[in-house]
Amino acid sequence: MYLKELEITGFKSFAKKYTLKFNSPISAIVGPNGSGKSNIAEAFRFVLGEQSFKSMRGKRGEDLIFNGAGSVVKQPKATVRVTFDNSSKVLPVDYDDVILERVVHCDGVNEYKINDSVVRLKDITEMLAAVNIGSSGHHIISQGEADRILNASPKERKIMLEDALGLKLFQYKKNESERKLAKTDENIKQVQSLRKEIAPHINFLQRQVKKIEQGKEMKKDLLGFYKEYLRAESIYLKNKRIELTESIDQPQKRLNQINEQIAKAENIAKEQVQNELINQIKDLENQISLITPQKENLLKEEGRVDGQIFSLQKLIQKKSQVETTISVDLKELASLKGEINNFEEESITINNVESLRKVFSNLLRSVRNFLENKTIEVGQDPELMKDLHQNQQKIKGISESLKRISSKEIELQKNINDLRQKLDEDKSSSLSAEKEIIRLMSEKNQIQQGISRQAISFDTLNRDEEAFKQEITEAAILVGREVLEYENLEGVKFPKNREEQIDNRKKLERMKIKVEDIGANSGQEIIEEYKEVSERDTFLVAEIEDLEKTAESLRELILDLSKKIENQFHIGVLKINKEFQDFFELMFGGGSASIKVTKMLKKIHKDTDLDILGDEYPEEEESEEGIDIKVSLPRKKISGLMMLSGGERALTSIALLFAISQVNPPPFVILDETDAALDEANSRKYGDMIENLSKNSQLILITHNRETMSRAGVLYGITMNNGISQLLSVAFDEGAKWAK
Repeated sequence: MYLKELEITGFKSFAKKYTLKFNSPISAIVGPNGSGKSNIAEAFRFVLGEQSFKSMRGKRGEDLIFNGAGSVVKQPKATVRVTFDNSSKVLPVDYDDVILERVVHCDGVNEYKINDSVVRLKDITEMLAAVNIGSSGHHIISQGEADRILNASPKERKIMLEDALGLKLFQYKKNESERKLAKTDENIKQVQSLRKEIAPHINFLQRQVKKIEQGKEMKKDLLGFYKEYLRAESIYLKNKRIELTESIDQPQKRLNQINEQIAKAENIAKEQVQNELINQIKDLENQISLITPQKENLLKEEGRVDGQIFSLQKLIQKKSQVETTISVDLKELASLKGEINNFEEESITINNVESLRKVFSNLLRSVRNFLENKTIEVGQDPELMKDLHQNQQKIKGISESLKRISSKEIELQKNINDLRQKLDEDKSSSLSAEKEIIRLMSEKNQIQQGISRQAISFDTLNRDEEAFKQEITEAAILVGREVLEYENLEGVKFPKNREEQIDNRKKLERMKIKVEDIGANSGQEIIEEYKEVSERDTFLVAEIEDLEKTAESLRELILDLSKKIENQFHIGVLKINKEFQDFFELMFGGGSASIKVTKMLKKIHKDTDLDILGDEYPEEEESEEGIDIKVSLPRKKISGLMMLSGGERALTSIALLFAISQVNPPPFVILDETDAALDEANSRKYGDMIENLSKNSQLILITHNRETMSRAGVLYGITMNNGISQLLSVAFDEGAKWAK
């Protein structure tokens, strides 16, 4: 891998696009002070990912963008591209040419690209770390920084050496692993904290689930016992009702018979019955007494109307002087004669006037009916005929009324005779009826007492049946509708007696109380929640195990990396010491120089603001490694860096930097006026070291030194015109000639 070219556009003093091609092992960039030579080194820092604006002589991103000068306006962005030949695939990407690009915009936003694909800064840093280069370090030494390694603290020197020895990638991996380990430890604490948070809830849910499971088991037992109890109870109630019904039916029938017998006896025995018969007789006699005047009036009216009819008939006869003829049927006449004979015989046996009157009345009625059915032919007198007709109709109505009244009278008399006969019979049986009533009442009381006792049993049975229905409803609610299948239960062990069933009832109540106390509901929501929380806890446990495995792997990796860094560092120190001695002897013509790993004690302050306990708990100390530099100049008694002159310090730092570069050569090294303080003799030595260094790394030299320029294969000249840097390239032959 080697550096092919650098492209700059709008970066700092470079307004236009300039491309620097590095086709020689040593390339030099020359120009007067203030022309923008160091901006080239800063462009390398920029494109390789430098984040410190101070190291690029700026305060913010927009300070790196060309700000305008003369007729050239301010640029909207600054772009730097660097191209590496990667045909050897040293860089871990599958490209022969790897192009890194960084763009900064006026708003300070940065873009990073690899072969025109947008990437993260982290991606660039990791890729470059694989080849021991970065945005800063031993391969980019800017003006004034050559002496930095001498002025640095032992710890800082150690960091510089680790970077130069190519341990940055391992250190980066170690730091990344430590960061991941810290994050993993934090995650473990968070997960453990989550487990602690849900642990009380899991315990609570576990108790609830256990309680629910116990409740389900108890509920199952209760269901079985419930079925047996209900089955036995239903059979008992059914048989009890049959028994009570049978035991009460016969007494009830006998009681009904007794009631009927008592009613009859009471009707006989009670004087009120006889009084009622007497009253009925009197009532009937009163009705007859009311009928008699009506009948007499009708008879009188009948006699009067008959007289009028007779008179009218006589008068009609006289006026018409016409013979009245009556057509008579001989059979009807014979029938009338028979009735008259019957009336005559009947009247002989009658002893009272009233009866005789009745017979006579009946005789007259028969004669009248006979005469009314005959045709009478009289002379034509309309008025007389009209009166006669009216009287005849009246007689007919009176006859019908008399007939009805007579029938009613006969019926009433018959009823009176019947009642009088019954009254006589009742009087004779009244005494025996009273004795029968006493006997029947005694028997009735005994039966009623038995029925009352049975009624109490029925009431108890009704209450038991109602309680049984409520029990079924409660059972269905408590243990489910499956309990309603108790009627289909077979093989039930029935109680021997009612007392045993009562004991079963008490046992059932105790079981119900326990089930209700423990929770009668299904608890499915709690079980589901417990399952979810348990799965969550199991997941957290597995996650903790995975995190602990990851943490252990990271610790092992950190330990391996630490050992690797330490081993390679100490090996590198030995190699650097050899090169350092060689370069030091070359620069100073003798003497000795070396670096040494030292142990330093570092105080760790107590994590408190108040030292309450005084010296009881002194500050802790820990050791850390650093790098100490020992030099001894030839022909001088100098035992420390502080005794070196400025030139001697510059040569020492250059010798050390070159020694470091020789141990683990980077692909390229940028030296920004590191030879500024050298005289002519030392410049030649410096030039010799550069040529040796260029055998392993490309060199880009920013210099004013002619000796240094003479060692370059390509010269780039930088000039400044109206505040704008311009780039000029010079061929090697011309450059060498110009340098002399």
